Amino acid sequence: MNAVPRPLLLVLGVVFALLLWRRWAPVSYWYVIVFPRKAVWLRWTWRHVASGCGLTKKRHRWWFTTVPGLVASTGVVQVKRRFQRVAVDTKPWMGLPRPLRHGFRVTFHLLDGQVPDDYAKVCERLAHAWRIEAVRVVGSRPGRVTLQGITRDPLAHVAPAVPPAEPRDGWRADDLLRPVVGVLETGAAWRMDRLIPHWMNAGATQSGKSNLINALIVGLAPQPVALVGFDLKGGVELSAYSARLTALATTRAECLDLLSDLIAVMGARMLACRRYGVRDIWQLPDASRPIPVVVLVDEVAELFLTADKAEKDQVTRTATALLRIAQLGRAFGIHLILSGQRIGSDLGPGVTALRAQIGGRVCHRVNDPETAVMTLGDLDPDALVAARSIAPELPGVAVITGSDGRWYRARSGYVSTTTAEQAAGTYADLTPSWNQVAASGLDHELPGVDTPELAA
Repeated sequence: MNAVPRPLLLVLGVVFALLLWRRWAPVSYWYVIVFPRKAVWLRWTWRHVASGCGLTKKRHRWWFTTVPGLVASTGVVQVKRRFQRVAVDTKPWMGLPRPLRHGFRVTFHLLDGQVPDDYAKVCERLAHAWRIEAVRVVGSRPGRVTLQGITRDPLAHVAPAVPPAEPRDGWRADDLLRPVVGVLETGAAWRMDRLIPHWMNAGATQSGKSNLINALIVGLAPQPVALVGFDLKGGVELSAYSARLTALATTRAECLDLLSDLIAVMGARMLACRRYGVRDIWQLPDASRPIPVVVLVDEVAELFLTADKAEKDQVTRTATALLRIAQLGRAFGIHLILSGQRIGSDLGPGVTALRAQIGGRVCHRVNDPETAVMTLGDLDPDALVAARSIAPELPGVAVITGSDGRWYRARSGYVSTTTAEQAAGTYADLTPSWNQVAASGLDHELPGVDTPELAA
């Protein structure tokens, strides 16, 4: 029996090692092996790709010919002059691709008359031309646009959210209300940042809407904030987190009373900011800054539904109170997170007016197109297409708005109700009472003002 040639064994060993490397260390394999080839290929084929995607421009250039009939980029040159001006396709200048964990970024110089939206419209074409998962516009400045290519979908496997460690020296204002709840399609962390003060969370049953609330509870429980719940399902959704909730309203009457209390707190904070000469509570001294309040509303449609004329007045008052908080609450540390399966204009003009004040949008898989339109319709038509294409077997995947004004696909990390309930119980000692929420920021002397007078 003949022995296997030594060179063949060496080749098989190298191939086997590469397969193991790609299987057990895909990130380093991408950086060392795949990305260099991909970068060279991107630069080499860019002229053809840009032409196919309609990103080239016609420009006149001096062209040198030696004999008639020489083939140029625009066709057959039939004149007999050695120097002539011809129209040629000019491609946008491509910078050097920069590797990322799940892909690469590359910057292009815009040609005359081009804008970043021209590249956003052809992202799908670029993704197919480059044989990658997706391409998105992630940045722009005058004359430049930056694209990110995603080679592997980071939403396929998302690690569960875990409670952040409580800082030993206390929370800084910049760290508050910035919980990480999942991953963006770019591979970056998905933070529900207070830069977007209010959020609308829409999704059908089993779409991941409740999981996002669980992730929020896990992320906010260790923070010195007050959590307030509205649950007209009788409390079956939010009562599991009652240990960490400062207040929970489960009936329409209780919701009205709690909204009235929130508006009163907002008015007191407004007065405090005016006396200090600042525009929001984040500019107040640390000792005088009120406790931020996060309002969690489950099934927002229940607040707007009426069964008879007797409930119409309650619904009107509820809609007005929510609208006032949405309009003014950001500056005074009161943030809304509205969740619902069905959010449509048929619920009344109050919902439409409220939506206009909600900058953050999260649209999971929905059962009807109107909910997707209500959530994302005023942002970008492509966002609607992406939301309607979310597969049922991908719970937690949603189309969201980012703090940069663009939309992204994202996925929240799986957090069970038991895990969120445990987090609420673990940090129950951080739950402020309603009196503490109402009095926070008002129990210190203000310049030229007596505290008792202000508190009254």
